[in-house]
Amino acid sequence: MNVLLIGNGGREAALAWKLSQSPLLKRLIVSGENPSWPSGTECIAVSGVDEIVALACDNHVDLVVVGPEAPLAAGLADALIAAGVPVFGPQRAAAELESSKVFAKNIMKKVGIPTAGALIVRLGDTASVAAGKQRIARGNVVIKADGLAAGKGVFVCPTAAEALVAFDEVTNGRFGSAAQTLLLEDLMTGPEVSIFALSDGNRVVALPSATDHKRLGDGDKGPNTGGMGAFAPTEIVPLARAQALVDQIHLPVIQELKRMGTPFVGVLFGGLMMTPDGPSVLEFNVRFGDPECQALMALWEDDLLPWLYGCATGCLPEGEPRFRDKKSVVVVLASAGYPETSTKGVVIPSPQPTEDVEVFFAGAKCVGDQYVTNGGRVLGVTAVGSDYKTARDRAYEVVEKVRFPGAQVRSDIAATVV
Repeated sequence: MNVLLIGNGGREAALAWKLSQSPLLKRLIVSGENPSWPSGTECIAVSGVDEIVALACDNHVDLVVVGPEAPLAAGLADALIAAGVPVFGPQRAAAELESSKVFAKNIMKKVGIPTAGALIVRLGDTASVAAGKQRIARGNVVIKADGLAAGKGVFVCPTAAEALVAFDEVTNGRFGSAAQTLLLEDLMTGPEVSIFALSDGNRVVALPSATDHKRLGDGDKGPNTGGMGAFAPTEIVPLARAQALVDQIHLPVIQELKRMGTPFVGVLFGGLMMTPDGPSVLEFNVRFGDPECQALMALWEDDLLPWLYGCATGCLPEGEPRFRDKKSVVVVLASAGYPETSTKGVVIPSPQPTEDVEVFFAGAKCVGDQYVTNGGRVLGVTAVGSDYKTARDRAYEVVEKVRFPGAQVRSDIAATVV
C-alpha cells in the first residue's frame, strides 16, 4: 500500500516508525521534514488542502493518515473523500468535536455524557461577557478558548484572582478567532486519563489508556503546554475498563454524529477526569495525542496499517489490536522559552541506538551533519520496560545524553506510578 502521512511532529514520527514496520507498506510519503523519519520515507513538502489532495492522487495513495487537528478542521478529509482517497481522520463536521468546545459540550449534553457544568461566553455580547465575569468572580473555574489553540487555550483557575488574570490573557488577542467564544467550566478534581478509541463510523475499539503531563514544570506547575511527557497504560484504567469507558462515553457520541449525517472515522481521544462521582469528560480530540501517541506506538504489537485502513474504509478488523504487556514512558525536551517562544539553531547531541528506547524528533531539523532545535517541543524520548520504574529509568538515562543547552525537561514524568 502507498501511504501518505500528514504532519511532521513527534506524533507523526511515532506513527511513521510503526507504519514502516508493516509488511503491507509499499511507499510511505510524508508531507514535511523530520530528522527521525524511517529509512526509505519519501518527503514531499506540501501544505493546504488542494496540494495534499493533488499529491495523494498523483501518487496513487491508498491511505492518507492525518496526524494533527488543523487539517481536519480545514476539511482535508472531506476533500480526500470527494477525490476517492481513503483517509484516517474525520470530516470537518465531525472534527468540530475538537475545533469547537461548545459544539462538543452540546453533543455531550444531548446524549447524556457526564461532563462539567459550563457557561458559554461570546465576547461580542455585552450581557454574555457580564455573566462570564460574574461566574469568574466565584473562582473554581476552567477558562477555555472555544477554537483550536495548540493545546494552550485552557486555564485552570481555583481562585477568582487567577481567573481574572486568565480571562484577560485569553481575550487579549493571543488566540485570535479561537477565543471569540469562551467556555467557563466548573472546576473538577481527580486524576486525568486519556482514553483513545478507533472508529470506522460504526464500531469502536478501545486502545490502552495514557496519562499526559500538560504543565511545563515539575509538580504540574507553570503554564499549559502541548504536553511535556506521558506514560501508558494507566493502572487506574486497565484495557478492559478502557473498553467499558469507550462504550459508555465514546460510542454514544459516535452514534449521535452518525445520526446527524457526519459519521466519525479515525481516533476519538477523550480526556477524562476520574472524579469522586465517576468519570467525566474534560474534552474530546479527533486525533492521537502528542506525546501519548508515542507511548501507545511503543506498546502496539500488531501491524498498525490494517487498523488505520479499516477505520478509513468503514471496516475495522475483527477483534482488538494486540499490545505488549509492558509499560512505556515518554519524556519531552522543549526548547528555551517554550511555550511562549522557542529557541532555534541550538545543537542537539545525536541520539545513539539504545535497547527499548526510541527518540522521536519534533521541533528539530538537520543542518549539515548536525541536529538543531527548530521549534518548541524538540524531542520525545520514549522508553519501554517491564514496569514503570524500568521504563522511566531508561527514558531519563537517554534524556541526559541528548539534553541540549537551554532544554526544559520535567523530572517527574510517571513519578507517581513508580
